[in-house]
Amino acid sequence: MKPHSDPETYYRHLSRLMITTVIIVSLIPMLLVGGVIYYQFHVSYKEKVYDHLGELIRKHKQNIDAFLKEKLADIRFLASTCGIEELNRKAVLEERLDGLREEYGTIFEDLGVVNAQGRQVAYAGPFKLDDADYGEADWFKKAIGSSHFISDVFMGLRGYPHFIVATRYTVDGSPWLLRATINFTAFNSLVENIRIGRTGFAYILNRDGEFQTEPAFRTKLSREEYAQFFIRKASIPQQDGIHIHEEMGGRGGKSLFVGAFLKDGDWLMVYQQKTSDAFSDLHQAQGMAVLMAFLGALGIVSTATIYTRQMIGRIAQADRDKELMNKQVIETGKLASIGQLAAGIAHEINNPVAIMVEEAGWIEDLLEEEEFKEGKNLDEFQRALRQINTQGRRCKEITHKLLSFARKTDSRAQEVNVNELIQELVDLSSQRSRYSNVTINTRLAPNLPVLKASQTEVQQVLLNLMNNALDAMEKEGGTLDIATRREKEHLLIKMADSGPGIPAANLERIFEPFFTTKSVGKGTGLGLSICYGIVKKMGGEITVESAVGKGTTFDVRIPMEEASA
Repeated sequence: MKPHSDPETYYRHLSRLMITTVIIVSLIPMLLVGGVIYYQFHVSYKEKVYDHLGELIRKHKQNIDAFLKEKLADIRFLASTCGIEELNRKAVLEERLDGLREEYGTIFEDLGVVNAQGRQVAYAGPFKLDDADYGEADWFKKAIGSSHFISDVFMGLRGYPHFIVATRYTVDGSPWLLRATINFTAFNSLVENIRIGRTGFAYILNRDGEFQTEPAFRTKLSREEYAQFFIRKASIPQQDGIHIHEEMGGRGGKSLFVGAFLKDGDWLMVYQQKTSDAFSDLHQAQGMAVLMAFLGALGIVSTATIYTRQMIGRIAQADRDKELMNKQVIETGKLASIGQLAAGIAHEINNPVAIMVEEAGWIEDLLEEEEFKEGKNLDEFQRALRQINTQGRRCKEITHKLLSFARKTDSRAQEVNVNELIQELVDLSSQRSRYSNVTINTRLAPNLPVLKASQTEVQQVLLNLMNNALDAMEKEGGTLDIATRREKEHLLIKMADSGPGIPAANLERIFEPFFTTKSVGKGTGLGLSICYGIVKKMGGEITVESAVGKGTTFDVRIPMEEASA
């Protein structure tokens, strides 16, 4: 057994030994068995997710292909049942468009008849496309060479996404096209509604990697990457024309891609979902399994480990508190010594200042004699003597206040005039406030009662609050407002500064003993705690309101039962 001169090292060694033994004996076999079971479950669950997504894409592929074929069949039927003379008449074309809209809603936006040169000779629809020239349009060049045609989504003359279904028929040896525009919103909704989880969405690409529908989320892959995905990665079939693979997506996250070809291989429908979302249930099961596996093993060592560490932590904290208390007691003793030293210095300075003032008065009397009255510097001498007298009296007032403050140590109850006491403390702190660029304003209510309390203790409370405010504003300067008034059955003393304020995390602890935010050597952490104790002893209360950047306000309330009118 090691001696207890270093308990922290001893308990750390014991804790490590116990944890290591339990890991070797219990955790390794448990992790091996759990790993095998998890691997089998992982493979099975992954296959289940793949099958579900494959079936989902397969059904939507069939629905979209059926939608396109149905619309194309409608146009072909219309071309076969109406002659060219009828279709070339605008009224007939509008009648046919109305019939399609009654049947399918707004899916069909317009109809048009286009001759072999690409000139639209008849048009029915909401746009001004009469006599539109499609001779150089890519879709026209492809459609005129096919018996039927479905274009890619493009902007065209109308300036918004749409695509065209067209059928070719021959009149007098010349090819003609009957074309219809499909509403992009209706088509896009077929794909937009494919949503699973939080991140799953679908879209359609053409062979150039261009979107044929609007993705629900912004994707991170470039057009070139989509084109490569279309040509290379999606060219590896798995089952029933469904292609599934995983790869790194945007922001380094791995994504799951499921693809199926549409429109005879011209389009590719892609379902994309983050793997973390697709396999979220698997990850939750994994976390639960790991947690349950470790709970049994950790239960053996948790009690000894936790309580040992808590014991060591408490001992270390007690030692730290003791050391801090010793330092702060020393600081408190220093403050008491400084107070005694200040009283002694004030007393010693007061004597020579008094002698200096008396000598100045004597010199002033000498100047009244005849032999000095005719001196050319008599006025200058008298001015200098008046200045000496003025500054001497000022020094005497300062030392008098310092002595008065140092000697007020009586804790017995006596009559205290709060307004006079505050004014005295303001005068005593005036020099420091000027150095700190702090303006002290007082609003003292007249005719306040004279408190029956210890003048020393009341003075200590007020001086502590004033010093704290000046300390807070010594860098940036500011204002300190001191007010007194009668508030119901209490005498209220309010001190409000415009300093940096107190963070909310510290606000609840400022009255705790030894709590301080000042640097070492600048505060003991006892000032506000002592103030709190003094006010409570008098039956009053001290409260604080503060916000960072808005200053701090202390309210001291002393019950009027302790006062004499």
